[in-house]
Amino acid sequence: MKKISVFFVAAASMLLASCGAVSLNDNASSTAAEAGNAAAASLGAVASEVLTNMATNAVNGSSVGNMLQSVLGLDKVTKANLIGTWTYSQPGCAFTSEKLLAQAGGEVIASSIKSKLQSTYQKVGINSSSTSITFNQDGTFAAKIAGKSFSGNYTFNESTYEVTLQGLLLSFHCYAKKNSDGIGLLFEAKKLLTLLQTAAALSGNSTLNSISDLSKNYDGLRIGFDYKK
Repeated sequence: MKKISVFFVAAASMLLASCGAVSLNDNASSTAAEAGNAAAASLGAVASEVLTNMATNAVNGSSVGNMLQSVLGLDKVTKANLIGTWTYSQPGCAFTSEKLLAQAGGEVIASSIKSKLQSTYQKVGINSSSTSITFNQDGTFAAKIAGKSFSGNYTFNESTYEVTLQGLLLSFHCYAKKNSDGIGLLFEAKKLLTLLQTAAALSGNSTLNSISDLSKNYDGLRIGFDYKK
């Protein structure tokens, strides 16, 4: 918190100083000087207001909350958090560390990735009525992805947050993430691609190329589904 405060104080000082640094030559009229000073004061007020709003957002936790949802492992997940029936709400996206999130471009990039995934998911039929998952207390699960049902047993590693979904013929590994309004199940891009190809019978379909491309462009990226009850 001290680092945040120092940053905003320094930034405010720099912006206000630059806004106020209006120099006039010896021939400038007093009217021009007054107009220049008024403009500088106005810009300074705008700069101050912007920085105040940024500082308020940082202090009240909105930035921290966004980061918690974009980095795996920052918010502890337990098996109890998984139990229940969950309905797909939106594409999920997170990075394996704060450093990798920052290197990728932060929250702006995370939002952009979700937007790209949304378009792909719509094309393969993933929506709130066709995609869901139920985790039972006894270690069994039942899921639908793009309308295709599969079920089996699951295990959850509370140290790594890894979820293993073991069906009759296939098994998938993903990572659980706690959201403010539910949970996320996130995969390595290649594994998600395999899952979607299996569920939607779209092997080789160009619609899914964007998922493969994402894995090449961003280190430590995990993508999948956000769910809520």
